[in-house]
Amino acid sequence: MKLTSKEKAIKLRRRGYSYSEILKEIPVAKSTLSIWLKSVGLSREQKQRLTDKKLAGMKKGWEARRRNRIEITGKIKEEARAQIGRLSKRELWLFGIALYGAEGNKEKERGSLVIFGNSDRFLIKIFLKWLQDICYLPKNDIHFLIFLHETAKDRLPEIKKYWSEVTGFTIDHFQKVTWKRNRITSYRKNRGDNYFGLLRIIVKRSTNLNRKIQGWAEGVYNNCGVV
Repeated sequence: MKLTSKEKAIKLRRRGYSYSEILKEIPVAKSTLSIWLKSVGLSREQKQRLTDKKLAGMKKGWEARRRNRIEITGKIKEEARAQIGRLSKRELWLFGIALYGAEGNKEKERGSLVIFGNSDRFLIKIFLKWLQDICYLPKNDIHFLIFLHETAKDRLPEIKKYWSEVTGFTIDHFQKVTWKRNRITSYRKNRGDNYFGLLRIIVKRSTNLNRKIQGWAEGVYNNCGVV
């Protein structure tokens, strides 16, 4: 019986079967199988088959983990979104203060304009809503400046159209562009069809508004126990 099993194992191995495939056919200890097959050589084609099968198995595992990760992420996000609900005007006001504190131009002694820059379209949308619904700014007081890497020069009309659709302002509001000449590196997201640069929102005659935002921020600090 052992001899027959060994011969069958050798035959399967010479056909390019992997250890796991052979063990499905011949239920012996893996250590025993290893001893039987120690001297069995494989051709280049057989080795390639085993390599391809191993890679296919790895890819299948990656895909399964990826699907599982996407499913878990979706459930977590869905539950988190439901916890927020609709924001009140006060909540939007406080959110805008925090947003500007993180990404906005800080007030200086001699005064400075309200300037907010970001590449995330949703944060741009929220800040524009905050300016108009909370600070009651008219559209005429809001200007834009696009920051782009030179690699995106040929996509400028597309990028202007993108920011026009994001903000709800017409394309003629996006004539000012600052070109960045930084060395391009592979780990930076500064190229490709999903790159639209950074949009800077500039509010005219807003020195006092900037001071007011700073005062609101200080009020938040004082009332949440960090000062």
